Amino acid sequence: MTTQVEQAHMTVKVKNSSSPSHMTKEDRDEEMTRSVLAAFHAREEEIERRKIEVRDKVQTQLGRVEEETKRLALIREELEGLHDPMRKEVAIVRKRIDIINRDLKPLGITCQKKEKEYKEALEAFTDKNREKGQLIAKLVELVTESEKMRLKKLEELSKNIDSLH
Repeated sequence: MTTQVEQAHMTVKVKNSSSPSHMTKEDRDEEMTRSVLAAFHAREEEIERRKIEVRDKVQTQLGRVEEETKRLALIREELEGLHDPMRKEVAIVRKRIDIINRDLKPLGITCQKKEKEYKEALEAFTDKNREKGQLIAKLVELVTESEKMRLKKLEELSKNIDSLH
């Protein structure tokens, strides 16, 4: 930009110095206006050219940013895809564990009650069995004693009958 502006100024100076002094003021003003306009147009063209360059650079950068954004979105989707099945399965398993824990608590209480009842029933059974054993022993003793007594009586009766003859 600076070189074009400098060239425009040099052109104006050369034209002014080479122009004969017999130019009228109007001609000089017109020539000056043309050179200023030429310099202005040169600046405008330079500005427009730079504007286009900057726009192109911005578009290029935007394209890169857009591509990177797409890549990052894909990476994010892949990451979420990796975690989702595990999270869902973990949540399902945890729910099942919670449900089983809720079911286990009353079952544990019932089991303790049943164990207590079982121990009490077993103790009662053992006591009754022991008592039965004692009674059977007593019965055997009584039956044995009764048989002895009857045999004794029979012997006595048998002796009495023998003595009668």
